[in-house]
Amino acid sequence: MSDTHKPEPAEGTPPPRYLGLDVGTKRIGIAVSDELGLTAQPVMTLETRRNPREDLRSIARLARRHSVVGIVVGNPLHISGESSPRAAKVQAFAAELGELTGLPIHLWDERLTSREAHQILYEAGHARQEHKELVDQVAATLILQSFLDERGRAGVRLSDL
Repeated sequence: MSDTHKPEPAEGTPPPRYLGLDVGTKRIGIAVSDELGLTAQPVMTLETRRNPREDLRSIARLARRHSVVGIVVGNPLHISGESSPRAAKVQAFAAELGELTGLPIHLWDERLTSREAHQILYEAGHARQEHKELVDQVAATLILQSFLDERGRAGVRLSDL
């Protein structure tokens, strides 16, 4: 036992919630962690607008509505793990979102999440042409769930973040 143990959160204090984003060029998939801080749930797909500032404001409103303490943004790296040109754009978007919301931004490896999202939708019986409507939400959910799972595996309680 360590003497530097953090006190437990006050009784009745809900675990912190996180927003998860799969940022694409045409759509942004959005997910949120549940009230227990254990699972990621799809929220919506935001069709991107010409002015990215509008997208940032919409996401900031969702963050406030769900009382999140941080935002997890999928980082589109190459399969090799190297940064991609798309990753630079997503990172700039994430930085602006962090400035606007004042919330910590967690860039999270999103390699293969879109492929996995398509597979999940296919196995659930959705026709391929229907995937466009849902794939970004599913990818955002996978990104956020991966973040939550990794925090749990590391022995870090969400209340410690």
